[in-house]
Amino acid sequence: MNAVAFPGRPSRRRTLVPEPEPSQRVALVSGANRGLGFEVSRQLAVAGVTVLLGARRPLAGEKAARQLRREGGTVLSVPLDVTSSASVRELAARIEGEYGRLDILVNNAGAYFDADNQASSANLDVVRQALETNLLGAWQLTEAMLPLMQRHGYGRIVNVSSGCGANNSDGTSCPAYRVSKAALNSHTRMLAQELEGSGILVNAVCPGWVATDMGGHGGRPVAEGAAGIVWAAMLPSRPAIHGGFFRDRQRIDW
Repeated sequence: MNAVAFPGRPSRRRTLVPEPEPSQRVALVSGANRGLGFEVSRQLAVAGVTVLLGARRPLAGEKAARQLRREGGTVLSVPLDVTSSASVRELAARIEGEYGRLDILVNNAGAYFDADNQASSANLDVVRQALETNLLGAWQLTEAMLPLMQRHGYGRIVNVSSGCGANNSDGTSCPAYRVSKAALNSHTRMLAQELEGSGILVNAVCPGWVATDMGGHGGRPVAEGAAGIVWAAMLPSRPAIHGGFFRDRQRIDW
């Protein structure tokens, strides 16, 4: 696959630092004690990456991390509420103190799949809460973790989005979820342009309709949805696949 280019923008090239081996990489996955985030953590751990499994409920996070450690991965549970600035700051300070780096950030935490609502009658409190988690949570977590990547000139930021947030997506249901993911896509594109040439690759991934607690029954296996996210988290530096929206490793329209 060719690199994703930004039309009209001059290329800002820099000397690439050597890519760390998978066993040297540290990943943070938000919302990872169950569902898609749990499976992403599993697959990253299988690849040899040290995984910090972010969870709002520490007991649930530790239970999930123990399970993955029994399977042979290096997985540690870390308390993380992406809607809390204090929680995000504390975790950033902890990662800096214990590891001095962060190589992979998967903004997976998401909520408020309001399938029964419509734009004309949406509960605006739900819309605000969806934006707080799905957009602003990913935004502030990225801002806090970015310096740990910039320090080494290497990083992979993966925003877990949805095709229902694409500009050409049809449908009237899920207004809070749909709008929050559309906004996350916009943030992904802006951040990617800002970080072009920095050694930090930024992409959005739609895992498709996945059979999870939020997605419900009937979706594809969780492992299949997680695989595309892990692919984006482990991208090589060349070709620089950057600033794109993907499903199953194939680019889709914003």
